[in-house]
Amino acid sequence: MRIIGGQHRGLMLADVGTGDVAAHLRPTPDRVRESLFNVLMGHGLPHGARVLDLFAGTGALGIEALSRGALHATFVDNGRIAQGLIRENLTKARRTQDATVLTCAADKLPTTSAPCQLVFLDPPYGKHLGGSAVLAAQARGWLAAGALIVMEDNAPQPVAGFAQVDLRRYGDTHITLLRAP
Repeated sequence: MRIIGGQHRGLMLADVGTGDVAAHLRPTPDRVRESLFNVLMGHGLPHGARVLDLFAGTGALGIEALSRGALHATFVDNGRIAQGLIRENLTKARRTQDATVLTCAADKLPTTSAPCQLVFLDPPYGKHLGGSAVLAAQARGWLAAGALIVMEDNAPQPVAGFAQVDLRRYGDTHITLLRAP
């Protein structure tokens, strides 16, 4: 797994092998990340954005955003293996100064006064955790008005009150783009 574009293009990230089933680590394939970031560029993102990466896993999505000009990324994962991978990858990319790692559940975020314009969610497939995490982030001030939410799951995941902007399918992966009110 590597960073696809931007200043860290080609950087190899920490190896998780085939993923960690017990920890629900399932890295987003390079091809899917490349396609996703091509779509995001059409929305003017991630350049200049604050990013929230929920269910961050390896941190690849947030680090890709930093590589492509995001100002800051907050990574959220309550798994110890994932937390170690995120920290290792931030160190490899030398991005520890413009990143924060929160070790809480995605739906138990602390309150913030620095809302994000771009949010990634890659929850364990089929557990329907994304919607509640988005609503919790909104309630605690993490979503800027009109923020773009990118939710990855094995089926489309609508969230009440959020407009669906786009829907893409890559094999068994569905990427739903939502716009915050």
